[in-house]
Amino acid sequence: MGSEPGGPQVRGADARSAMGRPRDTGRGLAILEATLSLLSEVGYEQLSMEAVASRSGSAKTTIYRRYRDKAALVAAAVEHRAQATPPEPVSDDLRENLLSLVSWLARQIAEQEIGLLGALFAGMRSDVRLAEEMRRILRRDEAAMTDEPLRKAIRHGEHLAPGAPALFAEIAPAVIVHRIMIAGEPCDGPFVAHLVDDILLPLLRSR
Repeated sequence: MGSEPGGPQVRGADARSAMGRPRDTGRGLAILEATLSLLSEVGYEQLSMEAVASRSGSAKTTIYRRYRDKAALVAAAVEHRAQATPPEPVSDDLRENLLSLVSWLARQIAEQEIGLLGALFAGMRSDVRLAEEMRRILRRDEAAMTDEPLRKAIRHGEHLAPGAPALFAEIAPAVIVHRIMIAGEPCDGPFVAHLVDDILLPLLRSR
């Protein structure tokens, strides 16, 4: 099933009033939090604008004025939840910076609810619009994570493989998700060092 199509149209005086009235920040946050909560509880397929409206105490028309469809709403909720900033490079050493970055990434993933991650993965398989929105977010986050550490490494003489940022973004999160969700093990210090030393550095450095 795809995203719910555009909802009720607001016309005339109601439309002018809605456009001219500042958005209620508290209500907006309630909508996003309700979306995340329901997504974890019922999954993407069963999530509906009506349920979000009921849980958040908002009118369905209010939600549709802000978000064109269910995919846009879920993407906004994910962006609201994932606002942490990657750490700045801590030194001129690529390994040290990768250890810091991977540790941060592991914490971010570990803090996510498994039910929420599963709902998003399933939703991306069934809804092209959600997949597009999530890939937009992932591409942005990929750039935020890797640009400065890898550029700094190059400035200090590291010879990196072509497409090193994409390699990092493809491998590091996948290994961490597998470790947490499939193996059921923590991403502790020794595991982070293993991921950096035995997997990432050999792949990122050109030969």
